[in-house]
Amino acid sequence: MNVTSNNSNSTININSPLATSYFSNMFLSHLKNSYTNEHDEIIILCIGTDRSTGDSLGPLTGYKMQKVLSRFKNVYVYGTLNDPVHAKNLEENIKKIYSSHKKPFIIAIDACLGKVDRVGYLTVSHGPIKPGAGVKKNLPLVGDMHITGIVNLGGFMEYIVLQNTRLSLVMNMAETISSAIYLGLWKFIREIDAKKEQFNLS
Repeated sequence: MNVTSNNSNSTININSPLATSYFSNMFLSHLKNSYTNEHDEIIILCIGTDRSTGDSLGPLTGYKMQKVLSRFKNVYVYGTLNDPVHAKNLEENIKKIYSSHKKPFIIAIDACLGKVDRVGYLTVSHGPIKPGAGVKKNLPLVGDMHITGIVNLGGFMEYIVLQNTRLSLVMNMAETISSAIYLGLWKFIREIDAKKEQFNLS
């Protein structure tokens, strides 16, 4: 089992046995540590574009999440295949989130490039993400916590590398992320509802 964890982030290889279950537990742990009474609505902000295979991790995850998150109250998805959030409209969407949602807690999701032996790894971390850093773009930090997936090798010709990333890898990563988030949110919201019910009975 390729799993690593410390106080700030947790990482898993999507090809590991029970990767979705382990990643869901990691996600839930970070969510509990980051989400406070200062927050209310949960925003899943999936960053990327459908015009590049490697950079489509966000929109694919958003597409999959959009189908199931309607079952949860106060959970919203930004960034899908039909309506992607990318470099040109990221700032606009961040402003929209803060103007349209009550005390939003943002979970940012994005693809990244890395070392060859780390391709296929997912990481969940506290705090904001710096989108576009791997392709030298200057975009605003965003997120109360974030999830990244290493889709290919970084360090040279980043745009061409992203264009030539295998779709099967990105699809598998999107499936793992979306399933893990759904399971983690289900447990998280169930715990919150149980605490509210206990408080009302006391």
